[in-house]
Order: sequence, then C-alpha cells, then structure tokens
Amino acid sequence: MTQDADAREATRPLAGVVVLDITRVVAGPFCSMLLADLGATVIKVEHPDDPDYARTFPPMVAEGDAAGESAFFSQFNRNKRGITVNLKSADGKALLKQLVAKADILVENFRPGTMDKLGLGYDVLRLCNPRLVYTAISGFGRTGPNSSRPAFDNTGQAVGGLWSMNGYPDRPPVRVGTIIGDLAASLYAAIGTLAALRVAERTGEGQVVDVSQQDSILTLTENAVVRYTTKGEVAGPLGNDHPFVRPYGQFACKDGYVFFGGYTDKFWRLTCDMFGEPHQADDPEIDTMEKRFDPDVAERKVKPLLERWFGAYGKAELEAMAGDRIPLSAIRTIAEVVEDPHVAARKMIVEIPVAGESVRMFGSPIKLSRTGEIPLGKAPMPGEHTRAVLMELLRLDDAEIQRLLNSGAV
Repeated sequence: MTQDADAREATRPLAGVVVLDITRVVAGPFCSMLLADLGATVIKVEHPDDPDYARTFPPMVAEGDAAGESAFFSQFNRNKRGITVNLKSADGKALLKQLVAKADILVENFRPGTMDKLGLGYDVLRLCNPRLVYTAISGFGRTGPNSSRPAFDNTGQAVGGLWSMNGYPDRPPVRVGTIIGDLAASLYAAIGTLAALRVAERTGEGQVVDVSQQDSILTLTENAVVRYTTKGEVAGPLGNDHPFVRPYGQFACKDGYVFFGGYTDKFWRLTCDMFGEPHQADDPEIDTMEKRFDPDVAERKVKPLLERWFGAYGKAELEAMAGDRIPLSAIRTIAEVVEDPHVAARKMIVEIPVAGESVRMFGSPIKLSRTGEIPLGKAPMPGEHTRAVLMELLRLDDAEIQRLLNSGAV
C-alpha cells in the first residue's frame, strides 16, 4: 500500500478487525457486510463443492457467454474476501481453528448444534482464541424448547407476531413484503457483535452473541405487546391505519398515493390552511387531536375532507405544497426511490462491479462525519482469495496450500 492508502485504511472504524463469515443467504451475510462496509476484513468461508446457494438467486448479470453472477448475492457480500474450507474434513477443521486464532469475530447462521456436531462449536473455538466473539444467528436462538427447529425469514414473521398484524382487517394476514426477519436479525447481530467486541478488547474475553429471528421480529411489533399485557387487546391487521393515531396513513391522490401524518393540532391547522379552508380547524367536532382520534369521527368527518383535498392534486404537487411544514410524502415505487435526487444526495445508491458490469444497489445508511466515505468493493467469487488469505493470515507456503487443495480441504 502507498502511504496515502495506509492512512485511508487506518481511518476506517473497524480497520484491523478480522471477521470469519461462515453464513449463507441473508441472515448473516448482511450482518458481516455491515462490518465490511465499516472497514473490517471479512473473510467469507464457503464449502469448496457447495458454496452459498444465494449465488444462484436472481437477478443474474452475465458477462459474454458465462452463466452470470447474482446481483442479489453481490448486494449482501460486497467488500468481502472469499475462501473455501470443507468443515467436514479433518484438514478443514484444523484450518478453521487456525483462522479463528487470527480472527476477532466469527459469524455463523447454522441451526443451533450444527457447529458442535462438526467439533467446531464455541467451547472448542474459544480454546483457539479466548478473545473470539462468536455470533450465532438462528430462527429461535440457542436456548429454549424450539431452538433446534429449522427456520426461514417467514418463520420469524410468523412466530414473532408480525405476520398476524399485517394486511387488512377483513382479509387473511399478509407477510411483510421483504425478508424483514433475516434483515432485523442481521442488524441486531451487528450491534451485539460490536458490543461484544468492545468487551473483548477491554477484557481479553470473548463471548457468544445469540440472536434469533423470532426475538428480532417481536421487537418490531411496536405497541402490540403492551396493548396485550395491559389491556388484553390482541393486535390484528389494520391495513394502512394506525391503532389510535388519526389521521395517519395512506390517502389517494390524482396519480397515486401519499402518506399523511398530520394528526397533531399544529399540523392539522397547517393542513387546513394549506388547502384554503382554515375554518375546518375550528370545527368543534374535530378541533382537537383527541377528537380526531375517535374512529367514528375520523371516518365521518376527517377522512372525507382529506380525500377531497388530496384527490385534486398529484403526488409531486402535494409534496411541494407540504414542503418542510407538514408530514406528507409520496408513496414511491422502488423505481422512483432509486432515481430520487435526495437518495442520490445521500449516496444510498452505489455502483458495485458484478460480472464485469457496474450494478447499482443500496449503499450504507451509516454516515460517519469524521471517517467519511468508505469505498465499496465487489463480492468475491467462491474461493477467490483462498491462496492469498492462507499465505497472508496463516503464513502457509505454496506446498501446504497445494496439499490442502489436493485433499479437498479448501
């Protein structure tokens, strides 16, 4: 590295932190990607004959006659180095232990007990490195009667209560339209990992970070838990409504829909003024926030007003009218979000190389004022950096690496 490159590397928040990522799909890869985006050296470990099957997920980007690379995979594995290790072989187990001795963090998302069966559980690996932060992401966590059950994202949404709350009251529940169980678990895992890393740096002692999809989803249910425990109310689907705040939801306009959240007295009065009907704010039936919260009043008096007002304008017109004064936003399609000038100004759409092309994908929402931008690199091909990592991190020579290759360990 040049002196300037060394200086830039040193400013990365997690510079010098080595992460072993033995996860697949999203719950895990997203966690380690966040660490990589913050400057950690993340080494993605895959089986030489059975790599992460998210590599086959669409959309695929092809180069010439090649089968192509997955943009989906690249989005969650950028900035990582890739090696292959067969964790079922004796040489592969020994190699992982050597890598653990040089690492700060290991992230895995196997079903609880799988790493123990391989002889590579935390109690074994901590003997190789007492400072190791061992982060385990699973459907139900490492303890409890359901810990050994298989799980996917939909499992977390189902057993965490979120699925039962989503949709419309007169229809069956609807899953949230993204893999929020995987994503939420990864976010909590990243937070827990960094907390445990601080402890390890201070005390020299690592620990297990145990994050479950069910637990993570449960924390996203807003007021549902306390409504049940205090009032016995079971939250159900509400469509686009809020359980008690009104007006606060989706409203149709000339060319689509907007979110409007002007439920406070201040925002309500500003809204009435904006539409040229200031007297509506003094209507004795809807002149206070508490009155507008009443479901019957909201349906009979407030909703017709808003539908009449919003129906006369388009999304862009309404946003311009509301400006910085009133909480009103267009409900954008993904195409509109990707092309949004504000999103561009926040550098939330970045270009990452995939199969020789530059693919736009989401950037990092973490903005650090002193560190500045951290360059984002491509996702690795299976085993792309095996030789380099084994030479740099473990100081293995060519002959030993070739022996491991020949034995199928890497």
